[in-house]
Amino acid sequence: MVATVRLNEDLENILNATSKILHKKKSEVIRDAIAFYAKSIEQSKKSKIANAVAKTKDIDKKEFLDFDGAMNDGM
Repeated sequence: MVATVRLNEDLENILNATSKILHKKKSEVIRDAIAFYAKSIEQSKKSKIANAVAKTKDIDKKEFLDFDGAMNDGM
């Protein structure tokens, strides 16, 4: 697939410099950047899900302990 991207002067300079530093074609740098960005987004989503699960477990544990305590009090 061929994609055309318009870059402002600052991004063009960054791309040129990065390409030279890494000894890669500009297209390779762009592909690597897209892959890195997509992986970063995926990791962020997984982290948010893991945090939500942990929070839910803590809430559920508190609810269970409260219920269990009530049951042990002879309710």
